[in-house]
Amino acid sequence: MKFGIFYEHQLPRPWQEGDELRLFQEALDQVELADRLGIDTAWEVEHHFLEEYSHSSAPEVFLAACSQRTKRIRLGHGIVLMPPGYSHPAKIASRIATLDLVSGGRVEFGTGESASRAELEGFGIDPAEKRAMWREATEEVCNLLAMDPYPGFQGEYFSMPCRNLVPKPVQKPHPPLWVACSNRETIHEAARLGIGALTFAFVDPSEAKHWVDDYYETFRRECVPIGRAVNPNIAMVTGFSVHPDEQEAIRRGLEGFRFFGFGLAHHYIFGSHRPGRTDVWDSFQKMGHLLPNAPEGRGIGTPDQLRAHLRQFADVGVDQVIFIQQAGRNRHEHICESLELFARDVMPEFHEGEAERERRKAERLAPAVEAAMARKSLRRELADDEIPAVEAYGRTVAQTTSGGGS
Repeated sequence: MKFGIFYEHQLPRPWQEGDELRLFQEALDQVELADRLGIDTAWEVEHHFLEEYSHSSAPEVFLAACSQRTKRIRLGHGIVLMPPGYSHPAKIASRIATLDLVSGGRVEFGTGESASRAELEGFGIDPAEKRAMWREATEEVCNLLAMDPYPGFQGEYFSMPCRNLVPKPVQKPHPPLWVACSNRETIHEAARLGIGALTFAFVDPSEAKHWVDDYYETFRRECVPIGRAVNPNIAMVTGFSVHPDEQEAIRRGLEGFRFFGFGLAHHYIFGSHRPGRTDVWDSFQKMGHLLPNAPEGRGIGTPDQLRAHLRQFADVGVDQVIFIQQAGRNRHEHICESLELFARDVMPEFHEGEAERERRKAERLAPAVEAAMARKSLRRELADDEIPAVEAYGRTVAQTTSGGGS
């Protein structure tokens, strides 16, 4: 099984001058440490306006910085907001390709749409249309990354003429695709479209088995890839704090994990937020006790407890577990200590044999992958004589002037 670390860049109030600078610099240090320790992926979200919960509005910049301080860790968008109101698909494709180049081909291309009113209405996106926008944009970004030239597109949510996107990514035809999933229906959708499932529902291992079984069965039966390659994988998010003493692990990590859930619910479910003024941390202190208790085996405890927790996920077929280690007021030095202890005392036994597990999995899924790709209808490449010329404005003006004076 693989392992990832996950960043929202949370920053509870009250804020002091320099807090955001410290937050980002500490996160860069943590990713550099994770790379040295052998952690597989660093995941970074894209969110806008979600104060305290997520100060991560430009993940491609953070991940690019990570790429220059690391050598092997994969760099995961967890996720890119895909509806065109956030970013034009050609801009998204350009960012993904460039990050893949500067990282030497280490990008994981996670996609999503958001469900927060602050983000959707902030960018003028109709919530009722966001899923269709995501689907249209995701497929066309894959075409932009792979086709030479891109033949143009007239869609429901965006249109553009024939152009050739440069640069192109290192990974062909494009980096592995993922989508954020919060329930079993979106797991089904990920499988139907041949995309890795990034699950954020904090399920326990027994429930995870149903999610995994549903995903792979649906992939075998129904997959019609949205991209130009498939990425059959399931990654699950969990809390994280490791210490030889269980109570100390809880003291260091549980409050931050609970704030993560509270902040999410504040911005997505029950909160009333005045931009620049609402204090989410203060509300958490007053109302956090009303949250349900974190599930047993939550990734917070001793190395032995975490090992048992992860073994359950591995046994039901989860491909990657992603740790929420930067949350609430979790301290940088405690995060680093947890990562080092995990890498020394827990991770090796899960990494041992991982290459063979992946080989067997690829062999087992090969017929389903072949069948899925056979169902995919690829956009037709343009013949050379079909590619329209784009006349420079100066040439157009000169031709018009010349024609007018004859």
